[in-house]
Amino acid sequence: MKAPEIYTTATVASETESLNRIVFAGLLNGYAFAAWQLPGEQKRNVLLASHIHHFTPESQLENLDGGFLFCPFNRNDKGFYLKADLFFQLENGTLSPPENPLESVSHEWLNSQQQPAVPVSFHGPPAIIGIQQPQPDFTDLVNACIEKINEGDFEKIVPSRCKIVPLPAGFDPLEAFRKLCAAYPGAMVSLVSIPGVGTWLGASPEILVQVEDQVFRTVALAGTQPCLPDTNLKDVAWTQKEIEEQALVSRYIINCFKKIRLREFDEHGPKTTVAGNLLHLKTDFAVDLRATNFPQLASVMLNLLHPTSAVCGMPMEPAFKFLQEREGYNRQFYSGFLGPVNIANAIHIFVNLRCMHMVNQHLVCYAGCGVTADSVPKKEWEETEMKLNTLLSVVL
Repeated sequence: MKAPEIYTTATVASETESLNRIVFAGLLNGYAFAAWQLPGEQKRNVLLASHIHHFTPESQLENLDGGFLFCPFNRNDKGFYLKADLFFQLENGTLSPPENPLESVSHEWLNSQQQPAVPVSFHGPPAIIGIQQPQPDFTDLVNACIEKINEGDFEKIVPSRCKIVPLPAGFDPLEAFRKLCAAYPGAMVSLVSIPGVGTWLGASPEILVQVEDQVFRTVALAGTQPCLPDTNLKDVAWTQKEIEEQALVSRYIINCFKKIRLREFDEHGPKTTVAGNLLHLKTDFAVDLRATNFPQLASVMLNLLHPTSAVCGMPMEPAFKFLQEREGYNRQFYSGFLGPVNIANAIHIFVNLRCMHMVNQHLVCYAGCGVTADSVPKKEWEETEMKLNTLLSVVL
């Protein structure tokens, strides 16, 4: 670990100051960092890592030290694991007292730092492969997906698009993170900045794999419509297309369980759920790890599930190949996965949806849609616009 310079500090008066102080000190010392807030929690967590480790399909979640995963859509590209060299929690507007040796060391380190005298730069990407390539007309892409589905090549394809937006003067990633935490308490809100990789911001509603209290969980999330202020969830109606799209994702998860001969699981749903300004259909799956004697289930299911039919298509391999050939850009970490592992004896990995990254004074934003035989291209375009605005309406 790089030895920190010795500074003096003043008493922290607010969460904003605490978060800024931790992140700026980390950036000045060359650390990668991840900040996040889990769904339904008030705690905001910050992890600083002095070294970046690669995460591969062979890596075992259960054997990792406490840290944070940040992995791409393409399984063949490098994934990253940030081991927690320093870790902080903020709650009720203040820095929480240390509860373990790692946090005690972290507080001691922070108390040796001072506020920077000059603006601190977040980590930028070395290059954006393919991001400036002209994308195909999205409705043409959706039509091509429908044609392939009607020919029997696929049951579902999930095309996506990116949108490049100029950064407003004075854009503050940490303030954007705080705004998203306040706006979307039911999402996994994250801000990740890694040397040589870049800085990404997101608010994802979709659990990929979770282990807490010896219970494994995952979800099938699909179907999208706007959530209006007066929406009553009991009165929400879904089209046959949306119901079938969600059912395909559920069947995909069940088929993964079948591959490993796991029959003891609970299934609840589908039910309507709120994710920011959007509604989705959601089915929850749970497995008791003690009853099934399957302690490595999270690692096994992560490899089987990713990329899920909710972000790629069915069958997965040909759908992935089609998207690589036809989307016209590199998704990078959009529709990959991210989240804390083995922090507070839990694993929380989410699909990296509703995300954007900072590139040369621009925000590159991403959204996709599930295309089935019943899709209407104009409506799929409108769905991606709704999803893009989920973050843009808050951070800009």
